[in-house]
Amino acid sequence: MFDRRLLTHFDWFFILLILLVAAIGILNLFSATFSWSFAARAIHQKQIFWLLIGLSIAFLLCLFDYRHLKHWAWSLYIGSVLLLGWVQLFGKVSMGARRWIDLGFFNLQPSEVIKVVIVITLAGYFSNRSYPQGCGLPQLAVPFLLLAVPFLLILRQPDLGTALLVVFIGVTLILFVRIRFRTLLFLIMAGALTPWVGWAFLKDYQKTRIQIFLDPESDPLGAGYHIIQSKIAVGSGGFWGRGFLHGPQSQLSFLPERHTDFAFSVFAEEWGFAGCTVLLALYCLIIVWGIYIAYRASDKFGRYLAVGVIGMLFWHVVINLGMVIGLLPVVGVPLPLFSYGGTNMVTTMIGVGLLMNVSMRRFMF
Repeated sequence: MFDRRLLTHFDWFFILLILLVAAIGILNLFSATFSWSFAARAIHQKQIFWLLIGLSIAFLLCLFDYRHLKHWAWSLYIGSVLLLGWVQLFGKVSMGARRWIDLGFFNLQPSEVIKVVIVITLAGYFSNRSYPQGCGLPQLAVPFLLLAVPFLLILRQPDLGTALLVVFIGVTLILFVRIRFRTLLFLIMAGALTPWVGWAFLKDYQKTRIQIFLDPESDPLGAGYHIIQSKIAVGSGGFWGRGFLHGPQSQLSFLPERHTDFAFSVFAEEWGFAGCTVLLALYCLIIVWGIYIAYRASDKFGRYLAVGVIGMLFWHVVINLGMVIGLLPVVGVPLPLFSYGGTNMVTTMIGVGLLMNVSMRRFMF
């Protein structure tokens, strides 16, 4: 039964931060698609719809004790892996990638779902164990296997960005649990060799993206077009920006994928350095408040759960922003609460719901 005392511990500040960023994102989507045909302008309306769906799920998640998720972790993991396998066999193909399951009214992207599921699974796994001296390689065998299965399945779609995100989220949790110093050194050395070995397994277009990242001007009208136009948009915003609906890169359609991967470029062009500072400050507040929720959690599972969700949000923000300003290769990672995408919005709001759940039950043992 729902304890009415939980209402007094509802985290209004955190949900306000989330809604504020989402509102800015919807306003930005309106601007990004303003020059499209009337039918296409519904993008921002669809984003509102998915935000409401995500909010509903987040509030529903607050009604039950998050500790029950520990008992469902393995079932959720197996179910998510099976969905990824289903994508490989019967998934919908779009732009050369097989990433979606066509449900008629909605295209489900299981690779988005697995990000939350891997947080729940690893949080449940580590909360049942204690490592006073830190984890060694034998203790990391199972967590690495749990990460390797979805990583390889997502990589085959192909979706290198999401596959790497799954690994980053898992590594964030593993580092929080603590690793022995020698083990950490070994993993750092192995990680340094990974790009050399992994290069042989990358597809041609993925190799091209990395090469273009190093030298975008080598193909300015082809593979380097996205990042060049994005950097022009960000740089042309100056300090105060060009003004709402007045960004030439977006309004004149020079900037591709401006409602998804490069939504931040539209915002930077129209609102400038000042607007970007405000937006990044809001994201920083979300991350810091999530860490505060983890710190106040009443049990290990809740603490690991909060750290995992914040890790998921943190890496999304870092990779997307690094991508649009040319510090990282273009890997197709959306900016949470900002880029258009139904599955990503719902997945993000599930993570928000889990964080609020942990925060509301911080006094319960």
